[in-house]
Amino acid sequence: MKEGFRQSMAWLHTWSGLVVGWILFAVFVTGTLSYFRPEISQWMRPELRDMQPHPQAAASAIAALQQRAPDSPRWFIRLPDAREPIVRVTWRDPNATGPRRFQNAVLDPATGAEVKARDTRGGDFFYRFHFELSMKPIWGRWVVGCCAMFMLIAIVTGVITHKKIFKDFFTFRPKKGQRSWLDAHNVVGVLALPYHVMITYSGLVTLMFMYMPWGVQANYGQNRAAFFDQALGVSAETPLANRPGALTNIEPLLLTAQRHWDGANPSLITVHNPADANSRIEMRRDNSDRLAHSSQSVVFAGTTGELLAAAGEPMPATRTRDVVYGLHMANFSSSPLRWLFALSGLAGILMIASGLVLWSVKRAPERVKLGRVPFGQRLVEVLNIGVIAGLPITIAVFFHANRLLPIGLAERPTWEVRAFFAAWLLSFVVPLIRPAKAAWKAQFLAAATLFGALPVVNALTTDAHLGVTLASRNWVYAGFDLTCLGIAALLGLIAWHASRTSATQRKPARNKAETPANLPAEAERA
Repeated sequence: MKEGFRQSMAWLHTWSGLVVGWILFAVFVTGTLSYFRPEISQWMRPELRDMQPHPQAAASAIAALQQRAPDSPRWFIRLPDAREPIVRVTWRDPNATGPRRFQNAVLDPATGAEVKARDTRGGDFFYRFHFELSMKPIWGRWVVGCCAMFMLIAIVTGVITHKKIFKDFFTFRPKKGQRSWLDAHNVVGVLALPYHVMITYSGLVTLMFMYMPWGVQANYGQNRAAFFDQALGVSAETPLANRPGALTNIEPLLLTAQRHWDGANPSLITVHNPADANSRIEMRRDNSDRLAHSSQSVVFAGTTGELLAAAGEPMPATRTRDVVYGLHMANFSSSPLRWLFALSGLAGILMIASGLVLWSVKRAPERVKLGRVPFGQRLVEVLNIGVIAGLPITIAVFFHANRLLPIGLAERPTWEVRAFFAAWLLSFVVPLIRPAKAAWKAQFLAAATLFGALPVVNALTTDAHLGVTLASRNWVYAGFDLTCLGIAALLGLIAWHASRTSATQRKPARNKAETPANLPAEAERA
């Protein structure tokens, strides 16, 4: 009965991981990149290389918006910080409808002048992709949420299946075919197991109001805004006075907010009805100095500067959610801790990839016996190559498009995304027309070449290359180029290994201890 239960869990572990494994791989890759979202966005706008934060950034931004959008009903000002030293402003155009009703610009923190930088989605593309998959937001979030539930099932059943889980963590036997893939899957799975549990569960928590809305509906009906105002912050919505009014000086308000938050700075300023006598200025706290991703805010009267409301520490349930949300976002982390999060994300990527390949390796003897590759196994093989070896190609192409597309091209960010998906589509075509071993090698070699070429292309198209950034110790731009070279070396090593050993080849057993009949239950049920 006990062995039967473990074998059932092994079956559930295998299929819950396989069915959504390719989506989870893409989610983990883009989610890991999202830890460096501001840095990626900076590199993709080399015109901003010399920008620095400035204490007058808020006042400069308001002055710029008063000239640029005086009739807008709402301004959003994202203040600069150490990781993103620019001011991003967004305003609502009262004369526009649809998606274009919001306009945005990048401003110099010192002067408020617009910085003419190339248009790009930058790191925001990877951030949005990892929970929306470039689909319509509601559908993409539901798909990713379902996949996250499968991921939790796979984690729990994997722990149940491996009764020697910690012993297996210290066991890796190379060059032994299926056994080696299983050992690799165990090692990377156990290595960051707490991270895998945390990141999967917290990912579900971030969108819990969408996945489980019934509690809110039962208590607030269709008035969801009332719930969010009570649970997560304060509302700055007030009726218009319908007479003109001038905004007060923003600097004393910033100091008041800092005192209210024990010295913490605001990160986002929202000005409601800036030209009306009943205007409101709302400030939200920067969370880079704390674990909880809270929604603490203060609201001032726009014309007098009077403090009208303040959202303090939230109720315990909301505080718990804020901590879990903060763990998922990792905005609190220092640079070394952020790299540790990224390495844990890499362990998750390798865990998913090794599990997908292990499924194919396990069935290699069946293909040999049949003398052909069944359709289902061939489909898995193509998807494995297209996703695991193809996604690095698409990411590199996305970065190349940022440097090579004309700066003045209309809808330039859209063309960058199109280049991303066109490269990914081609990555699925290659394994359809070439043998698996050759396709693995070709894909990884192409990815290594593309990443290795990025610093060269960057040097040929911008003045933010290694020769300049290393000398000036600009570690955002220099670190990006050096990381690309490191990724290229790693992918080249994988391509070299793929040229020596087929991803679906199973090495014959050498002794009784390694025969299929003596492999553990989790391998037999994989």
